[in-house]
Amino acid sequence: MADEENIELSTVSATAESAPAPSVAKKAASRRKKASVEPVRATSKAASPTRSKRHSDEDKLEKLGQIDAQLANGVTLKDAVKIVGISDQTYYQWKKAVKSEDTIRKAPVPVPFTDDLAEFIQLEEENQRLRKLLAEKLRTENAELRRRLGLK
Repeated sequence: MADEENIELSTVSATAESAPAPSVAKKAASRRKKASVEPVRATSKAASPTRSKRHSDEDKLEKLGQIDAQLANGVTLKDAVKIVGISDQTYYQWKKAVKSEDTIRKAPVPVPFTDDLAEFIQLEEENQRLRKLLAEKLRTENAELRRRLGLK
């Protein structure tokens, strides 16, 4: 029995020596974390180039008038808008707003119901009178043509 244990130990140690040791995968060096980039914040409002402007309604109408005058002189829309100092999109938005305001202002005032009904009756009477005049005129014209052609 003791021999059996020695044989087993010797075979195990011999196989352990002859077999390569299990390779441990080398870990790649850990990468450095990127430095976080913090956005630069402007401390003054004047430094911001995209600061939006608020134009009064009078200012908008004045600039639209300037653009229209330049367009009449043959300047392209893109150049006219650039000269005035606004973007193309702003021009179109202002133009649309002015147009919608004009349509609201020019909306017809609803006429009271009684006036509509009285006007409708008057128009119907005039229509009947004109139809009778036309019918009479056509009858006389047809009679004259028949007489000339000698049909009757």
